[in-house]
Amino acid sequence: MRYDFHPETRLEYREAAAFYQARRPGLGAAFSFQVEATIERILERPERFRILEADVRTCRTRTFPYAILYTIESEFIFIIAVMHLRRKPGYFSVRGAHAPRVLCSVPRRTHVPVGEGADRCSRGGCAPPR
Repeated sequence: MRYDFHPETRLEYREAAAFYQARRPGLGAAFSFQVEATIERILERPERFRILEADVRTCRTRTFPYAILYTIESEFIFIIAVMHLRRKPGYFSVRGAHAPRVLCSVPRRTHVPVGEGADRCSRGGCAPPR
């Protein structure tokens, strides 16, 4: 199964890795390794992890105080947040976690369709797969 990040999630992931890297050289890479290992665990059996709310599930990293929040879509895993467990609970809800999503034709990018039954994504131009 494939996975993709919400655009804001990709940014928060990079910022967290940069924060750890600034703290100690190599720690940012260790953080990234843990996040990727957690995503691999999710991809192996996505239904195995607990439901946080509605269709959003959560899986914690093993070493860092972070969890991956995701939904199971028909063809891929949609990662809504790489969330620090001690900051701003529920902030990911504003990302449209319950909106229908389609995988963009550009690899590794996901967009939320504009309006009900839209045939274009919110970034303007990516048609949903047929």
